Amino acid sequence: MKAIFDSVSEQCSKTVTRRYSTSFSMATKMLANTIRQDIYNIYGFVRFADEIVDSFHDYDKEGLFNKFEYDLELALENKISLNPILNAFQITYHKYNFDKAHVEAFMTSMRMDLHKSKYLTDEEFRSYIYGSADVVGLMCLMVFVQGDIDRFNELKSSAMALGSAFQKVNFLRDLKADHDNLNRTYFPNTDLNNLDENSKLEIITDIERDFEEGIQGIKRLPMEARFGVFMAYRYYRQLLKKLKRTPALEIKNTRIRVPNYKKLELLTRSYVKYQLNLL
Repeated sequence: MKAIFDSVSEQCSKTVTRRYSTSFSMATKMLANTIRQDIYNIYGFVRFADEIVDSFHDYDKEGLFNKFEYDLELALENKISLNPILNAFQITYHKYNFDKAHVEAFMTSMRMDLHKSKYLTDEEFRSYIYGSADVVGLMCLMVFVQGDIDRFNELKSSAMALGSAFQKVNFLRDLKADHDNLNRTYFPNTDLNNLDENSKLEIITDIERDFEEGIQGIKRLPMEARFGVFMAYRYYRQLLKKLKRTPALEIKNTRIRVPNYKKLELLTRSYVKYQLNLL
């Protein structure tokens, strides 16, 4: 029975989420059970695409990505795939009638990571961010509003801003790894070899603007999604605060983290704020 296969597929996506990201997994657990699995399904899909271009250095990454993209197309068309991650994703894709253009934009940005190493203009940077982060936020938003198009359109810009903020924080946190290991520079007009406090502050100010727009959308999310998304917001805001306090030279030479005990503390404080309606 396909129902068994679908269940196994979704369990795979849940496992991928838990193994690859403790922070995202923690936030996803705070979502209502009615939507939690669909977010696991989205995460498993985007994580596997990202792993191909970022991690599989000893393999033909372009060949793997081409195969993954081909299998994705078949999964969306046939509503089944023997790749359990793609099978789980297509379930959520069809359940909420995702805009295929969002999926295609994501894959386009991931493909750029195979060859493109520098983003020299704001336009190039925004285009990459849209495909790698904003559209993922939009897919998640469609799940959060359970397919309500009117509500989706009301919250669309906030969801994109929040996705942008999360991605830019990741870029700033992973500055050294992206530059040294992957030879990538995402932030335009920034000399990473001579990153100074002014350049760092410009990046952080831009991220803070995204967060300000993002939190307004979080306040208007359905109850089933609000606390989980707020938890993710609080984690990334904490990470940004830590990056803001860290000298630019140190950011270039190490990867800044939020320790697990701090994540648990954030969870507790976030829950209190949520319960007291202090978002």
